[in-house]
Amino acid sequence: MFQNLYNPILREQKEIVVTNDGSCTLYSAEFDECYHSSSDGALNESLQKHIVPAFKFAAKKEKLTILDICYGLGFNTLATLWYHKQNNLESKLHIIAPELDRNLVESLKDFDYPKEFESFRDIIKTLSKEFFYEDKQIKIEILLGDAREEIKKISSKIDIIYQDAFSPKKNPALWTYEWFRDLKQISSKDALLTTYSIATPIRLGLFENGFRVYEYKTNTTRKSTIASLKELPMDEVDMKLKLQRNPSAKALRDSDLIE
Repeated sequence: MFQNLYNPILREQKEIVVTNDGSCTLYSAEFDECYHSSSDGALNESLQKHIVPAFKFAAKKEKLTILDICYGLGFNTLATLWYHKQNNLESKLHIIAPELDRNLVESLKDFDYPKEFESFRDIIKTLSKEFFYEDKQIKIEILLGDAREEIKKISSKIDIIYQDAFSPKKNPALWTYEWFRDLKQISSKDALLTTYSIATPIRLGLFENGFRVYEYKTNTTRKSTIASLKELPMDEVDMKLKLQRNPSAKALRDSDLIE
């Protein structure tokens, strides 16, 4: 269901979409896509495709550094905080989130978030103004700019990556072999990546950079992908067999984007 978004703070090319779990997302005319799956539900998608599997399979550490690609409406970051609080987890969190749209982030203090995020209202307001938040357990940095350039500035080793950019068809620069190569360079040796994409070119880009590829499915969402630099206790996708069956398949490359 679409509604016109008359809030002048938000860009005119965005419209509110009420998703199937009752939470709201936005439609971007610029990318001709919603920020979340309307069928899976905005909050449900964040939790079930990213946060739950990340905390289930990622290495247990006193401090977790998470890369949220891209910040967008902040659902993955805020759902991480909610899950962390609900499960009384003690690990410290450092969340780094590139985002190109400064105006969008500034507008989020007025966004109609689900009730699960209500306790984070002060954090949302601070991020909307300062693009940074820190307390004793949580540190959040929004890196304004092109994600391809911004990740080169990251000095921390990343433990978890939420690969949640607009789709490869709409925003291919954040899905190439070279992009995943750059992500691996800033990753810890046991880093884990979650993404909604199950496309073979995307999985090949991960596989050719040394990630092990796994298919993930829940009762409330469609299939997604988990990629890890360490072996996980689940069935691994045999990417070599996929190539044998489809030898013309290849990873998306930066050179493919040059017209």
